Amino acid sequence: MAYSELIKNFERIRDYMRQFYVYGFKSRDQYDSKSARSYDNERRRIESYLEEYMSFRNDSGGKRVFISVDSRKIAHNPIYKAFKAKSFTNKDITLNFYIMDILAEKNALTVREIAERINDQYLSHFENAFSLDESTVYKKLKEYEGIGIISSEKRGREVFYSRNDCTEFDLKSWKEALAFYSEENPLGVIGSFIMDKTDDDCDIFRFKHHYILHALDSDILCLILKAIDEKRALELTAKSPRNGRDYVRTVCPLKIYISTQSGRQYLLGYHYKGKQMTFLRMDAIKKAVLCGEEKNYDKYLEYYEKFSKNLWGVSEGEENRLDHIEMTLHIEDGESFIVQRLKREKRCGSVKVLDEHTCLFTADVYDAAEMLPWIRTFIGRIENLRCSNKLVADTFYEDLKRMNDMYGGDEGAV
Repeated sequence: MAYSELIKNFERIRDYMRQFYVYGFKSRDQYDSKSARSYDNERRRIESYLEEYMSFRNDSGGKRVFISVDSRKIAHNPIYKAFKAKSFTNKDITLNFYIMDILAEKNALTVREIAERINDQYLSHFENAFSLDESTVYKKLKEYEGIGIISSEKRGREVFYSRNDCTEFDLKSWKEALAFYSEENPLGVIGSFIMDKTDDDCDIFRFKHHYILHALDSDILCLILKAIDEKRALELTAKSPRNGRDYVRTVCPLKIYISTQSGRQYLLGYHYKGKQMTFLRMDAIKKAVLCGEEKNYDKYLEYYEKFSKNLWGVSEGEENRLDHIEMTLHIEDGESFIVQRLKREKRCGSVKVLDEHTCLFTADVYDAAEMLPWIRTFIGRIENLRCSNKLVADTFYEDLKRMNDMYGGDEGAV
């Protein structure tokens, strides 16, 4: 396979970047899916986009290459470059210009009329031109209609197609908004494409927590949002985090959850076969296919509203069980901000002030183990922690004891 910067299969690029540059830090010798030449071709393709952001280290396992980015120094997500290198066949790009030129006259034509004009006005002037039939033109028109470039209108038994020309507007007046959107929004790659049409670059924004990796899932996320907007089911092909095998799951997509701590994205949907709400990590989804309209979509939304009342993070916990947790905190004089923080971050829990120095946080959640990282941020003020899931409280106190032993501290308040 000859090396080319252009991409035909983006899923392969996504998989390589995750395995070798983001999560796995694998070496060349550890790649066994295809030939070493395939690995070298993909590596060179990726490095052509990200060369200035690549680093490496050598260890006993060999040379390991990875992405290293200083968010203080970059204004634009470098991963967007991969989306702008998609390859096209000769027929694809030729048909694009032919169809756009024919419909530029502001007229509406049928598939047959467009195909005839292409053959008569363009292909007839070239030797060894490719053959063209109405079905090929129809497929291209439907593709363009799907992305909004072309619109159709039925007149009697015929369907007429015309161009959707956008009203021109001054992109310069939007450059700051586009620059912010392209880096902050989960579908910022759209803003990046629009920014490419402006003459002036805008690099005034920097982000302390810049989650650039979500860009790899932009195409999957876009399709999921389309399914939610149209109230349609989805057939998802995902990779299991336990054994690495692919599995297929059909769900009714309802909500997108995005972690403010890690930037990780999750899809929450109703799993038809399991008859329950389920979360899927977006970066585990390899393929998404739109299915038919879900007539009971509003009913599943009602399920979600009920389900979310006891949801802390993205874990459904064990079926038909809620964990009840109580945390008693000691508040010193002048620390009213602790109570304010509890009220701000309590999510599905509740806060009760017992006296001027004591408050009680309680919650009923599907999986109290998810709360442990948040609970640990109150160490030094916790008087008591109780949970109906004994493992959660035991884990907290055991971790605290190990930390105490490690640093040689004295037994005391937690």
